[in-house]
Amino acid sequence: MQKRYSWTFHDVAETQRFAEQLAALLAPGDFLALEGDLGAGKTTFTQGLARGLDIAEQVNSPTFTIVKEYQGRLPLYHIDVYRIADDPESLDLDEYFFGDGVCVVEWASLIEPLLPERRLTVTLRHADGQTRQCDLTARGERYETLCEEMERRAHPGN
Repeated sequence: MQKRYSWTFHDVAETQRFAEQLAALLAPGDFLALEGDLGAGKTTFTQGLARGLDIAEQVNSPTFTIVKEYQGRLPLYHIDVYRIADDPESLDLDEYFFGDGVCVVEWASLIEPLLPERRLTVTLRHADGQTRQCDLTARGERYETLCEEMERRAHPGN
C-alpha cells in the first residue's frame, strides 16, 4: 500500500529547509526516489538533505558522473540515472541501494524494476513562479512513519 502526503514550497529556501528536517529523521539504509521535470528542484532538495546530514561539501547534480558519495552523519549516495536509463544494469547500484547510508536517486522511475520495494518517492512539480508542489509517497511502514512525523511537525497540535 502507498500513502501520499503533499506540501507546497514557495522558494528554494523552503524546499531545502523541508529536506533538511526530513534528513534529521533518516537512518542507514533509507532510500529516496526523486521525480520531477528538469528544474523542478531535485538537486535543490538533495542539497537540503545533505545539510541535514551534516555534509559540508557542496552538493551538485551527478548527471555526468552518475554517482556521488558524500560523508556526514550518514553517508549520502546521490545518484542520477537519467543518462543510463537505456542500460541501467550497466552499473551495479545494489551497494548504494542497500548500503549503510541514505540513497537518493534522481529520475528513479527510469529504473523502476531495480528499485527497492520499500522506499520514499519525492515528486517535485512547478506550481507557479518559484512555488513547487512536493508529494511524498510512502511505500512501507518505515516511510509512512517518516511522512507522518513530517506532517506532525508541519501542523503541531493537529
